[in-house]
Amino acid sequence: MTTNSVPTVLPAAPGSDRYRSLGFADTAATLPASQSYDLLAAPGPAMCWLTAHELATPEVQLYEVCAQRLRTLRDHVRALFAAHVEGTAPLEEHLRAVNEALTSAPTAPLLAWDLEQGLRRVQTHPIDQAVSRALAALAADAADLLTGPEAGLLAVCGAAPCDRFLLRTHGRRHWCSTRCGDRVRAARAYARRTGAST
Repeated sequence: MTTNSVPTVLPAAPGSDRYRSLGFADTAATLPASQSYDLLAAPGPAMCWLTAHELATPEVQLYEVCAQRLRTLRDHVRALFAAHVEGTAPLEEHLRAVNEALTSAPTAPLLAWDLEQGLRRVQTHPIDQAVSRALAALAADAADLLTGPEAGLLAVCGAAPCDRFLLRTHGRRHWCSTRCGDRVRAARAYARRTGAST
């Protein structure tokens, strides 16, 4: 399996607009033709992902140890999602890791006051807690998804070997993208023409 230095651009999987943890889980994926990608493989791309998802601000300096913390939590979240989809009990280590992230930093906006705006809520936390706050927010989002009303919609892409997660929001759709759906339909059509089984 090769890891692309420039990942194949895939549209966001259904549901990732509502759950950042779904997009977080999909920052690493296996694709057809023995390709894979990891959007958190290095501090630069990891920082871009955090900033794009409003989990960090540009002045935060991300180091490899921080990117590794993100990748580690992502692996635990993916394992919890997979266990949920498969209907199996999650391993204690995955639950413990997500719970540790949940309690690692405050995620609630702080109360601030100034003469111009008066009282307001702000997401300001010390810069050195930025990654811990992002991890806590992602863990909380994953916990909300896994225990909320849409938990039953969580699925893995049905176009092997793609292993991206999605929410089945359109009837029976179980592909993460049109690209994966087209690939499955093409394989079925080929099998019908040749008499092969899929």
